[in-house]
Formats: sequence, structure tokens, C-alpha cells
Amino acid sequence: MTHQELENKLNGLRSLPAETEVFEFKEAKEDFDSRKLGKYFSALSNEANLKGRPYAWLIFGIKDKGRTIVGTRFRPDRKDLDSLKGELAKKITNRITFMEIYELDLKEGRVLMFQIPAAPKGIPIAFDGHYYGRDGEELSPLNIEEIERIRVQGAAEDWSALIVSGATVEDLDPAAIAKSRENYKNKFPEQAKDIDRGEKAQLYYFCSGNSLTFRQGAKGSVY
Repeated sequence: MTHQELENKLNGLRSLPAETEVFEFKEAKEDFDSRKLGKYFSALSNEANLKGRPYAWLIFGIKDKGRTIVGTRFRPDRKDLDSLKGELAKKITNRITFMEIYELDLKEGRVLMFQIPAAPKGIPIAFDGHYYGRDGEELSPLNIEEIERIRVQGAAEDWSALIVSGATVEDLDPAAIAKSRENYKNKFPEQAKDIDRGEKAQLYYFCSGNSLTFRQGAKGSVY
């Protein structure tokens, strides 16, 4: 993101009437507790997932009350700031870390914008083995219902049942189709003749998991 885009994003968040579950302002004038930072990462990542957002923001150098810019001296050296990604990843699920850490040097002071990725589908994010979330503006443990809501996302989408727009039978791999036919005949030997008859009738085969669907000609008749 460009400096102007970041400044516009910051001003947009500052103009909102209250913090939401997917962004948090902290003064952090001199320093910020690393454990609390990890908890906020977990909470904001999980909440971004639950709210259908691609990422969340943790912003240093902003006073919570009044949203005034006060500036922060948290890790003033850029190399030290970037090392935070690796330090945090050690205690976060699947070593997920910040998408990016942006520095804005404004006339009112230095602002840090931590861009936090949403928890992946099916994987709630924990810090040091504990899941966190938000109750309004408050940091809190992620409740069981929310944990399960994230976990079931992985099972909710069956990629093998998705329709690929514009795909035709010509897009299928002949070797994969042949393998599918052979596996099907081995699993259901009593139907082997039907499979062979289908080949003679120039049936088109589609494989989905352990099932086999075949269509005849352009009409798409299903047998």
C-alpha cells in the first residue's frame, strides 16, 4: 500500500464512531507488552475470519479516546521492527504472522499499522496455545461457539463438488479418466460390463471422489 493509501485508511478508521472487532488503536508511546501483542494478533485474526474480512488492523501511536495521534517509539529501528514477525510466528498457530508492518511518519508523530491476516478457513488462530477474540472493544477468550464456527469452515466447502465455469470433457486428463474407470471396476466388479459398454457407446466419464458419473453425447443424459 502507498503512503497515501495508508493515510486514507488510518483517517477512515479514526473517523468511525467506535472501534470494531477488526481494528484496535493503542498509544504504545514507548513500548508494548509482547504477550499482549500476541493476544491481540490472535483476537483480530479470528474476528476478521468471523466477520468475513481479509485482514484486521492493530495500530500504534493513536490515543484510544479521541483518536488523536500521539506517536510511538515502539521498536524505532526498522530491522528490529521486522524481527517481530519471526518472534510472533513462534507462538502463533501454523507460524502465521503479520502480512505487513507499515510505518507512517506524520507531522503529529510516528504511527505503526500492523496488518493482520484473517484466520484461514477451518483454522482458528491461537497465541501460545490459547484462542482469543473480541467482545466489542474488549480482548477476551474466543468462545466455544466461535471456535467451532471457524473449524467447520474447512468441512463446509467440498471442492470436488465445485463447478468449473467453461470446462468441458476435453479438459479432463485421459490418463486420470482411465485410472478412474479401472478403480471403479475393481471396486464394483459386477458393474465392469456396464463400464466397458459405456466405452463402446462413447460415454463421457467424470470422476468425483469414489463415484463415477457418465454422460452420453452432447445432451448430457445421466446414467
